[in-house]
Amino acid sequence: MKKKFITALMLSGLFLGSCNSALDLNPLDQIASDNYFGKKTDFDNALAGVYASLQSEAFSYGMPFRDCLTDNGYNQFNSGSVNEIVGGNLNPTTGGYETGIYNDAYVGIGRANRLIEKLQGYNGSDMNDAEKKNMEAEARFIRAFVYFQLYSIYGEVPLVLTPLSLENQRQPKESAENILKQIRADLDFGIANLAAKPYFNNGGHATSSSAKALKARVLLFAAYGDKGVPDLAILKEVKDLCTDVMKEYTLSTAFENVFRDATQKNNPEIIFSVNFLAPNNTAPWDMYLGDWIAASPLQNLVDTYECKDGLPYGESPLTDRANPFKDRDPRLSKTIFVDHPDFGGGKIHTPSNPRPTGYGVLKFLDPANLPFGFSTLSQQDAVVLRFAEVLLMYAEAQNEIAGPDPSVYDAMNTLRSRVQMPGFPAGYTKEKMRERIRHERRVELAFEGLRHYDLIRWHIAGEVLNAVKDSKVPYHFEDKFYRWPLPQTEIEKSAGVLIQNPNYK
Repeated sequence: MKKKFITALMLSGLFLGSCNSALDLNPLDQIASDNYFGKKTDFDNALAGVYASLQSEAFSYGMPFRDCLTDNGYNQFNSGSVNEIVGGNLNPTTGGYETGIYNDAYVGIGRANRLIEKLQGYNGSDMNDAEKKNMEAEARFIRAFVYFQLYSIYGEVPLVLTPLSLENQRQPKESAENILKQIRADLDFGIANLAAKPYFNNGGHATSSSAKALKARVLLFAAYGDKGVPDLAILKEVKDLCTDVMKEYTLSTAFENVFRDATQKNNPEIIFSVNFLAPNNTAPWDMYLGDWIAASPLQNLVDTYECKDGLPYGESPLTDRANPFKDRDPRLSKTIFVDHPDFGGGKIHTPSNPRPTGYGVLKFLDPANLPFGFSTLSQQDAVVLRFAEVLLMYAEAQNEIAGPDPSVYDAMNTLRSRVQMPGFPAGYTKEKMRERIRHERRVELAFEGLRHYDLIRWHIAGEVLNAVKDSKVPYHFEDKFYRWPLPQTEIEKSAGVLIQNPNYK
Protein backbone atom coordinates (compact mmCIF):
# COMPACT_ATOMS: atom_id res chain seq x y z
CA MET A 1 0.00 0.00 0.00
CA LYS A 2 2.88 2.34 0.81
CA LYS A 3 4.45 1.57 -2.56
CA LYS A 4 1.22 2.32 -4.40
CA PHE A 5 0.64 5.60 -2.61
CA ILE A 6 4.22 6.86 -2.97
CA THR A 7 4.33 5.91 -6.66
CA ALA A 8 1.31 8.14 -7.17
CA LEU A 9 3.06 10.82 -5.13
CA MET A 10 6.14 10.70 -7.33
CA LEU A 11 4.04 10.78 -10.49
CA SER A 12 2.27 13.85 -9.18
CA GLY A 13 5.52 15.73 -9.63
CA LEU A 14 4.89 15.54 -13.37
CA PHE A 15 1.77 17.62 -12.88
CA LEU A 16 2.37 19.78 -9.83
CA GLY A 17 4.98 22.52 -9.89
CA SER A 18 5.87 24.64 -6.88
CA CYS A 19 6.12 28.37 -6.32
CA ASN A 20 9.32 29.73 -4.85
CA SER A 21 7.47 32.89 -3.88
CA ALA A 22 4.92 32.01 -1.28
CA LEU A 23 2.00 34.17 -2.37
CA ASP A 24 2.78 34.26 -6.08
CA LEU A 25 0.46 32.84 -8.73
CA ASN A 26 -0.20 29.13 -8.97
CA PRO A 27 2.17 27.54 -11.51
CA LEU A 28 0.88 27.85 -15.05
CA ASP A 29 1.26 24.17 -15.88
CA GLN A 30 -1.11 21.28 -16.46
CA ILE A 31 -2.50 21.09 -12.95
CA ALA A 32 -3.84 24.64 -13.21
CA SER A 33 -5.54 24.08 -16.55
CA ASP A 34 -9.28 23.68 -16.72
CA ASN A 35 -9.10 20.54 -18.85
CA TYR A 36 -6.69 18.50 -16.71
CA PHE A 37 -9.14 17.27 -14.06
CA GLY A 38 -11.10 14.96 -16.32
CA LYS A 39 -11.09 11.72 -14.34
CA LYS A 40 -10.56 10.34 -10.83
CA THR A 41 -6.93 9.37 -11.43
CA ASP A 42 -6.15 13.03 -12.18
CA PHE A 43 -7.51 13.92 -8.75
CA ASP A 44 -5.55 11.06 -7.17
CA ASN A 45 -2.32 12.43 -8.64
CA ALA A 46 -3.17 15.94 -7.50
CA LEU A 47 -3.90 14.68 -3.98
CA ALA A 48 -0.53 12.93 -3.94
CA GLY A 49 0.99 16.28 -4.81
CA VAL A 50 -0.75 17.87 -1.83
CA TYR A 51 0.79 15.22 0.44
CA ALA A 52 4.16 15.72 -1.28
CA SER A 53 4.22 19.33 -0.09
CA LEU A 54 5.03 17.95 3.38
CA GLN A 55 8.24 16.32 2.14
CA SER A 56 10.16 19.58 2.46
CA GLU A 57 12.91 19.78 5.06
CA ALA A 58 10.88 22.06 7.31
CA PHE A 59 8.00 19.59 7.63
CA SER A 60 9.71 16.18 7.56
CA TYR A 61 13.39 15.24 7.84
CA GLY A 62 14.27 18.68 9.25
CA MET A 63 12.45 17.95 12.52
CA PRO A 64 15.75 17.39 14.41
CA PHE A 65 16.99 20.78 13.17
CA ARG A 66 13.91 22.46 14.61
CA ASP A 67 15.01 21.18 18.03
CA CYS A 68 18.24 23.14 17.51
CA LEU A 69 16.10 26.26 18.00
CA THR A 70 15.80 25.11 21.61
CA ASP A 71 17.86 23.90 24.55
CA ASN A 72 18.02 20.42 23.00
CA GLY A 73 20.65 20.72 20.29
CA TYR A 74 23.24 22.56 18.23
CA ASN A 75 23.45 22.55 14.43
CA GLN A 76 27.03 22.87 13.22
CA PHE A 77 25.90 23.70 9.67
CA ASN A 78 23.39 26.35 10.74
CA SER A 79 20.59 24.55 8.87
CA GLY A 80 17.57 26.83 8.60
CA SER A 81 19.65 29.69 10.08
CA VAL A 82 18.94 28.20 13.51
CA ASN A 83 22.13 29.64 15.01
CA GLU A 84 21.20 33.18 14.01
CA ILE A 85 17.71 32.67 15.41
CA VAL A 86 18.78 31.31 18.81
CA GLY A 87 21.48 33.99 18.96
CA GLY A 88 18.88 36.73 18.71
CA ASN A 89 19.44 37.71 15.08
CA LEU A 90 15.81 37.10 14.16
CA ASN A 91 14.56 39.74 11.75
CA PRO A 92 12.62 39.96 8.46
CA THR A 93 15.75 39.12 6.43
CA THR A 94 17.21 36.30 8.56
CA GLY A 95 16.20 33.69 5.99
CA GLY A 96 16.44 29.96 6.65
CA TYR A 97 13.37 28.69 8.46
CA GLU A 98 12.14 32.26 8.92
CA THR A 99 11.33 32.31 5.19
CA GLY A 100 11.35 28.57 4.43
CA ILE A 101 8.50 27.59 6.72
CA TYR A 102 6.39 30.43 5.36
CA ASN A 103 7.09 29.61 1.71
CA ASP A 104 6.72 25.84 2.06
CA ALA A 105 3.44 26.28 3.91
CA TYR A 106 1.90 28.36 1.14
CA VAL A 107 3.03 25.87 -1.50
CA GLY A 108 1.01 23.23 0.35
CA ILE A 109 -1.92 25.61 0.82
CA GLY A 110 -1.92 26.48 -2.88
CA ARG A 111 -1.98 22.82 -3.92
CA ALA A 112 -4.77 22.03 -1.48
CA ASN A 113 -6.85 25.00 -2.60
CA ARG A 114 -6.53 24.06 -6.27
CA LEU A 115 -7.64 20.49 -5.60
CA ILE A 116 -10.56 21.58 -3.42
CA GLU A 117 -11.79 24.03 -6.07
CA LYS A 118 -11.66 21.42 -8.82
CA LEU A 119 -13.41 18.81 -6.67
CA GLN A 120 -16.31 21.15 -6.06
CA GLY A 121 -16.89 21.53 -9.78
CA TYR A 122 -16.38 17.89 -10.76
CA ASN A 123 -19.40 15.81 -11.80
CA GLY A 124 -17.71 12.73 -13.23
CA SER A 125 -19.37 9.38 -12.62
CA ASP A 126 -16.13 7.76 -11.39
CA MET A 127 -16.35 9.53 -7.99
CA ASN A 128 -19.38 9.63 -5.72
CA ASP A 129 -20.11 12.36 -3.19
CA ALA A 130 -18.59 10.44 -0.29
CA GLU A 131 -15.33 9.90 -2.19
CA LYS A 132 -15.17 13.56 -3.14
CA LYS A 133 -15.75 14.61 0.46
CA ASN A 134 -13.05 12.24 1.67
CA MET A 135 -10.56 13.64 -0.84
CA GLU A 136 -11.47 17.20 0.10
CA ALA A 137 -11.05 16.27 3.75
CA GLU A 138 -7.53 14.96 3.07
CA ALA A 139 -6.59 18.21 1.32
CA ARG A 140 -8.08 20.24 4.16
CA PHE A 141 -6.18 18.14 6.71
CA ILE A 142 -2.89 19.03 5.00
CA ARG A 143 -3.99 22.67 4.74
CA ALA A 144 -4.75 22.68 8.47
CA PHE A 145 -1.37 21.14 9.25
CA VAL A 146 0.60 23.79 7.37
CA TYR A 147 -1.61 26.62 8.59
CA PHE A 148 -0.81 25.48 12.12
CA GLN A 149 2.88 25.94 11.31
CA LEU A 150 2.13 29.52 10.30
CA TYR A 151 -0.21 30.19 13.23
CA SER A 152 2.16 28.87 15.88
CA ILE A 153 5.21 30.73 14.55
CA TYR A 154 3.99 33.96 12.93
CA GLY A 155 0.51 34.39 14.42
CA GLU A 156 -1.11 36.70 11.85
CA VAL A 157 -0.69 35.63 8.22
CA PRO A 158 -2.74 35.79 5.00
CA LEU A 159 -5.71 33.44 4.98
CA VAL A 160 -5.83 32.02 1.46
CA LEU A 161 -8.68 29.60 0.76
CA THR A 162 -8.96 29.81 -3.04
CA PRO A 163 -6.40 29.62 -5.86
CA LEU A 164 -4.62 32.93 -6.44
CA SER A 165 -4.79 34.92 -9.65
CA LEU A 166 -3.38 38.19 -10.95
CA GLU A 167 -6.32 39.96 -9.38
CA ASN A 168 -6.04 38.55 -5.82
CA GLN A 169 -2.41 37.50 -5.40
CA ARG A 170 -1.66 40.30 -2.89
CA GLN A 171 -3.25 39.21 0.36
CA PRO A 172 -3.42 41.04 3.71
CA LYS A 173 -2.90 39.39 7.08
CA GLU A 174 -5.75 37.86 9.03
CA SER A 175 -5.85 37.80 12.80
CA ALA A 176 -4.38 34.79 14.56
CA GLU A 177 -7.87 34.15 15.93
CA ASN A 178 -9.27 33.78 12.40
CA ILE A 179 -6.38 31.55 11.31
CA LEU A 180 -7.13 29.28 14.28
CA LYS A 181 -10.84 29.33 13.40
CA GLN A 182 -10.05 28.09 9.88
CA ILE A 183 -7.72 25.38 11.17
CA ARG A 184 -10.53 24.20 13.44
CA ALA A 185 -13.01 24.20 10.55
CA ASP A 186 -10.70 22.20 8.28
CA LEU A 187 -9.99 19.63 10.99
CA ASP A 188 -13.66 19.34 11.94
CA PHE A 189 -14.43 18.64 8.28
CA GLY A 190 -11.71 16.01 8.35
CA ILE A 191 -13.04 14.40 11.52
CA ALA A 192 -16.46 14.12 9.90
CA ASN A 193 -15.38 12.95 6.42
CA LEU A 194 -12.05 11.13 6.62
CA ALA A 195 -11.92 7.35 6.89
CA ALA A 196 -13.15 6.07 10.26
CA LYS A 197 -10.27 3.64 10.71
CA PRO A 198 -6.78 3.81 12.24
CA TYR A 199 -4.10 5.46 10.14
CA PHE A 200 -2.03 2.26 10.08
CA ASN A 201 -4.88 0.55 8.19
CA ASN A 202 -5.40 3.29 5.58
CA GLY A 203 -2.44 3.07 3.21
CA GLY A 204 -0.71 6.32 4.13
CA HIS A 205 -3.81 8.50 3.89
CA ALA A 206 -4.96 10.69 6.79
CA THR A 207 -7.93 9.38 8.76
CA SER A 208 -10.48 10.83 11.14
CA SER A 209 -8.24 9.96 14.08
CA SER A 210 -5.33 11.77 12.39
CA ALA A 211 -7.48 14.90 12.31
CA LYS A 212 -8.46 14.43 15.97
CA ALA A 213 -4.84 14.09 17.08
CA LEU A 214 -3.76 17.12 15.05
CA LYS A 215 -6.67 19.15 16.43
CA ALA A 216 -5.61 18.19 19.95
CA ARG A 217 -2.08 19.47 19.24
CA VAL A 218 -3.42 22.70 17.76
CA LEU A 219 -5.76 23.35 20.68
CA LEU A 220 -3.12 22.44 23.26
CA PHE A 221 -0.98 25.18 21.74
CA ALA A 222 -3.85 27.66 21.54
CA ALA A 223 -4.99 26.97 25.10
CA TYR A 224 -2.01 28.77 26.62
CA GLY A 225 -2.65 32.06 24.82
CA ASP A 226 -0.05 34.83 24.94
CA LYS A 227 0.84 34.46 28.61
CA GLY A 228 1.24 30.73 29.14
CA VAL A 229 -1.90 30.47 31.30
CA PRO A 230 -4.10 27.55 30.18
CA ASP A 231 -7.73 27.97 29.19
CA LEU A 232 -9.45 25.00 30.85
CA ALA A 233 -12.38 25.02 28.41
CA ILE A 234 -10.00 24.50 25.50
CA LEU A 235 -8.10 21.86 27.45
CA LYS A 236 -11.39 20.02 27.95
CA GLU A 237 -11.62 19.76 24.15
CA VAL A 238 -8.04 18.45 24.05
CA LYS A 239 -8.85 15.84 26.67
CA ASP A 240 -11.95 14.66 24.80
CA LEU A 241 -10.13 14.42 21.47
CA CYS A 242 -7.30 12.44 23.03
CA THR A 243 -9.78 10.13 24.76
CA ASP A 244 -11.29 9.28 21.37
CA VAL A 245 -7.89 8.63 19.78
CA MET A 246 -6.81 6.47 22.71
CA LYS A 247 -9.52 3.97 21.72
CA GLU A 248 -7.82 3.21 18.39
CA TYR A 249 -4.07 3.16 19.04
CA THR A 250 -1.48 1.58 21.32
CA LEU A 251 2.21 2.11 21.89
CA SER A 252 4.63 0.21 19.69
CA THR A 253 6.25 -2.63 21.59
CA ALA A 254 9.68 -1.05 21.09
CA PHE A 255 10.40 2.69 21.18
CA GLU A 256 12.77 2.59 18.19
CA ASN A 257 10.30 0.72 15.95
CA VAL A 258 8.33 3.91 15.35
CA PHE A 259 11.26 5.47 13.49
CA ARG A 260 12.68 2.62 11.39
CA ASP A 261 11.36 1.69 7.98
CA ALA A 262 10.97 -2.06 8.50
CA THR A 263 8.76 -1.58 11.58
CA GLN A 264 6.71 1.44 10.51
CA LYS A 265 4.22 -0.41 8.32
CA ASN A 266 1.06 -1.20 10.32
CA ASN A 267 2.68 0.24 13.44
CA PRO A 268 -0.15 0.77 15.98
CA GLU A 269 1.46 3.92 17.38
CA ILE A 270 1.72 5.99 14.19
CA ILE A 271 -1.25 8.34 13.66
CA PHE A 272 0.14 10.29 10.69
CA SER A 273 3.45 10.37 8.83
CA VAL A 274 5.10 11.88 5.77
CA ASN A 275 5.89 8.93 3.51
CA PHE A 276 9.03 8.17 1.49
CA LEU A 277 10.01 5.26 -0.78
CA ALA A 278 13.47 4.37 -2.13
CA PRO A 279 15.14 4.62 -4.53
CA ASN A 280 13.59 7.74 -6.08
CA ASN A 281 11.74 9.24 -3.13
CA THR A 282 14.11 9.37 -0.16
CA ALA A 283 15.11 11.61 2.73
CA PRO A 284 18.68 12.19 3.96
CA TRP A 285 18.10 11.19 7.60
CA ASP A 286 21.09 8.87 7.86
CA MET A 287 23.56 11.07 6.02
CA TYR A 288 22.59 14.32 7.75
CA LEU A 289 22.33 12.89 11.27
CA GLY A 290 24.56 9.82 11.27
CA ASP A 291 27.44 10.88 9.03
CA TRP A 292 27.44 14.69 8.92
CA ILE A 293 26.22 15.11 12.54
CA ALA A 294 24.14 18.12 11.52
CA ALA A 295 22.27 18.04 14.84
CA SER A 296 24.29 17.61 18.02
CA PRO A 297 22.46 17.09 21.34
CA LEU A 298 23.48 19.43 24.13
CA GLN A 299 24.83 18.19 27.45
CA ASN A 300 21.91 19.67 29.36
CA LEU A 301 19.52 17.45 27.40
CA VAL A 302 21.67 14.36 28.03
CA ASP A 303 21.69 15.18 31.74
CA THR A 304 17.88 15.48 31.76
CA TYR A 305 17.41 11.74 31.23
CA GLU A 306 16.89 9.99 34.57
CA CYS A 307 18.65 6.94 35.88
CA LYS A 308 16.69 3.72 35.53
CA ASP A 309 15.54 3.94 39.17
CA GLY A 310 13.55 7.06 38.23
CA LEU A 311 15.81 9.46 40.10
CA PRO A 312 17.60 12.39 38.42
CA TYR A 313 21.07 11.79 37.02
CA GLY A 314 23.52 13.14 39.55
CA GLU A 315 21.20 12.44 42.46
CA SER A 316 20.58 8.75 41.92
CA PRO A 317 22.99 6.29 43.55
CA LEU A 318 23.20 4.69 40.09
CA THR A 319 24.98 7.76 38.70
CA ASP A 320 28.24 6.69 37.06
CA ARG A 321 30.21 9.68 35.79
CA ALA A 322 32.74 7.40 34.12
CA ASN A 323 29.99 5.58 32.19
CA PRO A 324 27.25 8.23 31.89
CA PHE A 325 24.92 6.10 29.69
CA LYS A 326 24.98 3.18 32.13
CA ASP A 327 21.77 2.53 34.10
CA ARG A 328 19.95 5.42 32.47
CA ASP A 329 16.46 5.83 31.02
CA PRO A 330 16.67 3.57 27.92
CA ARG A 331 15.32 6.38 25.76
CA LEU A 332 18.68 8.11 26.16
CA SER A 333 20.66 5.47 24.27
CA LYS A 334 17.81 5.04 21.75
CA THR A 335 17.76 8.79 21.00
CA ILE A 336 21.38 9.93 21.36
CA PHE A 337 24.75 8.37 20.55
CA VAL A 338 28.16 9.19 21.98
CA ASP A 339 30.81 9.97 19.37
CA HIS A 340 29.53 7.52 16.73
CA PRO A 341 26.41 5.44 15.99
CA ASP A 342 26.70 1.93 17.42
CA PHE A 343 23.72 -0.40 17.01
CA GLY A 344 25.48 -3.39 18.52
CA GLY A 345 26.53 -6.60 16.82
CA GLY A 346 29.27 -4.81 14.92
CA LYS A 347 26.87 -2.37 13.29
CA ILE A 348 28.93 0.78 13.73
CA HIS A 349 29.39 3.90 11.62
CA THR A 350 32.29 6.36 11.89
CA PRO A 351 31.00 9.83 10.96
CA SER A 352 32.95 11.84 8.41
CA ASN A 353 32.33 15.09 10.30
CA PRO A 354 33.32 16.20 13.80
CA ARG A 355 30.95 15.83 16.73
CA PRO A 356 30.88 19.36 18.18
CA THR A 357 29.18 18.42 21.45
CA GLY A 358 30.42 14.84 21.53
CA TYR A 359 26.91 13.56 20.78
CA GLY A 360 24.70 12.81 17.77
CA VAL A 361 21.06 11.93 17.15
CA LEU A 362 20.46 8.17 16.86
CA LYS A 363 16.66 8.22 16.94
CA PHE A 364 16.02 8.42 13.19
CA LEU A 365 18.97 6.34 11.99
CA ASP A 366 18.40 2.94 10.42
CA PRO A 367 21.14 0.29 10.78
CA ALA A 368 19.84 -1.30 7.58
CA ASN A 369 21.34 1.65 5.69
CA LEU A 370 24.93 1.32 6.95
CA PRO A 371 27.35 2.74 5.95
CA PHE A 372 25.70 6.16 5.99
CA GLY A 373 26.60 8.55 3.17
CA PHE A 374 25.55 9.88 -0.22
CA SER A 375 24.53 6.41 -1.37
CA THR A 376 22.24 5.92 1.62
CA LEU A 377 18.65 5.37 0.60
CA SER A 378 16.66 6.50 3.61
CA GLN A 379 13.01 5.71 3.07
CA GLN A 380 11.81 5.71 6.66
CA ASP A 381 8.77 7.93 7.06
CA ALA A 382 8.74 11.15 9.06
CA VAL A 383 6.34 10.40 11.92
CA VAL A 384 4.33 13.56 12.52
CA LEU A 385 1.74 12.31 15.00
CA ARG A 386 2.05 9.30 17.30
CA PHE A 387 0.21 7.78 20.22
CA ALA A 388 2.91 8.64 22.76
CA GLU A 389 2.22 12.33 22.14
CA VAL A 390 -1.51 11.72 22.58
CA LEU A 391 -0.86 10.19 26.01
CA LEU A 392 1.24 13.22 26.91
CA MET A 393 -1.41 15.66 25.66
CA TYR A 394 -4.14 13.84 27.57
CA ALA A 395 -2.10 13.85 30.79
CA GLU A 396 -1.24 17.53 30.47
CA ALA A 397 -4.82 18.60 29.77
CA GLN A 398 -6.39 16.45 32.47
CA ASN A 399 -3.81 17.46 35.07
CA GLU A 400 -4.57 21.13 34.49
CA ILE A 401 -8.32 20.47 34.62
CA ALA A 402 -8.56 18.10 37.59
CA GLY A 403 -5.09 17.54 38.98
CA PRO A 404 -3.16 14.24 38.94
CA ASP A 405 -6.08 11.82 39.03
CA PRO A 406 -5.62 8.08 38.28
CA SER A 407 -6.09 8.61 34.53
CA VAL A 408 -3.14 11.02 34.46
CA TYR A 409 -0.97 8.50 36.31
CA ASP A 410 -2.14 5.74 33.96
CA ALA A 411 -1.20 7.73 30.85
CA MET A 412 2.24 8.62 32.16
CA ASN A 413 3.03 5.21 33.60
CA THR A 414 1.96 3.51 30.36
CA LEU A 415 4.49 5.64 28.52
CA ARG A 416 7.27 4.95 31.01
CA SER A 417 6.59 1.23 31.32
CA ARG A 418 7.27 0.75 27.60
CA VAL A 419 10.94 1.50 28.34
CA GLN A 420 10.95 -0.22 31.74
CA MET A 421 11.08 3.04 33.68
CA PRO A 422 9.34 3.03 37.08
CA GLY A 423 5.94 4.65 37.42
CA PHE A 424 5.47 7.93 39.24
CA PRO A 425 5.01 7.70 43.01
CA ALA A 426 1.61 8.55 44.46
CA GLY A 427 0.92 11.90 46.05
CA TYR A 428 2.00 14.34 43.36
CA THR A 429 0.47 17.80 43.46
CA LYS A 430 -0.79 19.38 40.23
CA GLU A 431 2.39 21.47 40.09
CA LYS A 432 4.67 18.48 40.59
CA MET A 433 2.82 16.44 37.97
CA ARG A 434 3.02 19.38 35.57
CA GLU A 435 6.79 19.40 36.04
CA ARG A 436 7.00 15.64 35.46
CA ILE A 437 4.80 15.75 32.34
CA ARG A 438 6.96 18.48 30.85
CA HIS A 439 10.04 16.39 31.57
CA GLU A 440 8.46 13.38 29.86
CA ARG A 441 7.58 15.44 26.77
CA ARG A 442 11.18 16.54 26.46
CA VAL A 443 12.77 13.09 26.69
CA GLU A 444 10.08 11.13 24.83
CA LEU A 445 9.72 13.57 21.93
CA ALA A 446 13.33 14.79 21.67
CA PHE A 447 14.29 15.92 18.15
CA GLU A 448 10.77 15.42 16.80
CA GLY A 449 10.45 19.18 16.32
CA LEU A 450 7.99 19.82 19.17
CA ARG A 451 10.24 21.34 21.84
CA HIS A 452 10.05 24.79 20.22
CA TYR A 453 6.23 24.69 20.26
CA ASP A 454 6.30 23.73 23.93
CA LEU A 455 8.61 26.53 25.04
CA ILE A 456 6.52 29.06 23.12
CA ARG A 457 3.09 27.90 24.32
CA TRP A 458 4.18 27.55 27.95
CA HIS A 459 5.68 31.04 27.59
CA ILE A 460 8.97 29.95 29.17
CA ALA A 461 11.22 30.34 26.11
CA GLY A 462 13.05 33.35 27.50
CA GLU A 463 13.65 31.73 30.88
CA VAL A 464 14.86 28.45 29.37
CA LEU A 465 16.81 29.60 26.34
CA ASN A 466 18.65 32.47 27.99
CA ALA A 467 19.92 29.96 30.55
CA VAL A 468 21.59 27.73 27.92
CA LYS A 469 25.36 27.80 28.42
CA ASP A 470 26.52 24.55 26.82
CA SER A 471 25.96 25.36 23.15
CA LYS A 472 28.56 26.42 20.62
CA VAL A 473 26.61 29.64 20.03
CA PRO A 474 25.40 32.14 22.66
CA TYR A 475 21.63 32.17 23.15
CA HIS A 476 19.59 35.36 23.25
CA PHE A 477 15.78 35.37 23.41
CA GLU A 478 13.56 38.46 23.53
CA ASP A 479 9.83 38.55 24.17
CA LYS A 480 9.14 39.70 20.63
CA PHE A 481 10.47 36.35 19.38
CA TYR A 482 7.31 34.63 20.61
CA ARG A 483 6.04 35.73 17.18
CA TRP A 484 8.44 35.63 14.25
CA PRO A 485 8.64 38.38 11.62
CA LEU A 486 7.11 37.80 8.20
CA PRO A 487 9.71 37.42 5.43
CA GLN A 488 10.71 40.82 4.07
CA THR A 489 10.50 39.46 0.52
CA GLU A 490 6.77 38.89 1.01
CA ILE A 491 6.28 42.35 2.48
CA GLU A 492 7.95 43.94 -0.53
CA LYS A 493 6.02 41.90 -3.11
CA SER A 494 2.70 42.85 -1.56
CA ALA A 495 3.05 46.55 -2.44
CA GLY A 496 1.93 47.62 1.01
CA VAL A 497 -0.91 45.13 1.43
CA LEU A 498 0.95 42.78 3.78
CA ILE A 499 1.92 44.49 7.04
CA GLN A 500 4.90 43.34 9.08
CA ASN A 501 4.32 41.83 12.53
CA PRO A 502 4.75 44.21 15.48
CA ASN A 503 8.27 44.92 16.80
CA TYR A 504 9.95 44.15 13.47
CA LYS A 505 9.21 47.33 11.50
